[in-house]
Amino acid sequence: MDALSTGTLSGAQKEELMDQVKQQIAIANAQELLTKMTEKCFKKCINKPGTSLDSSEQKCIAMCMDRYMDSWNLVSRTYSSRIQRERNNM
Repeated sequence: MDALSTGTLSGAQKEELMDQVKQQIAIANAQELLTKMTEKCFKKCINKPGTSLDSSEQKCIAMCMDRYMDSWNLVSRTYSSRIQRERNNM
C-alpha cells in the first residue's frame, strides 16, 4: 500500500498533491475558458464559415475575445475575494 491509500502523507507530500490538484484545476479552467470563448465568439461573429476570415470578422472576434477575457477575469477576481471574505468571517 502506498501513503495515499493509507492516508499517511507527510506535510510535503500533501503540499505537493495540493499543488498538483491546483494545477489540474487551472488547466481545466483554461480549457473551459477557451471552449466557451470560441463557441460564443464564433456564433456572434461568423455568419457564413469559409476558408478565411474577412477583416470585419477578424475585428469582431478580437473584440469579442477581449471582452470575454475581461469578463472572465472580473468574475474570477470577484469570486476569489468573496471566498476570501467568507474564510475570514469563519
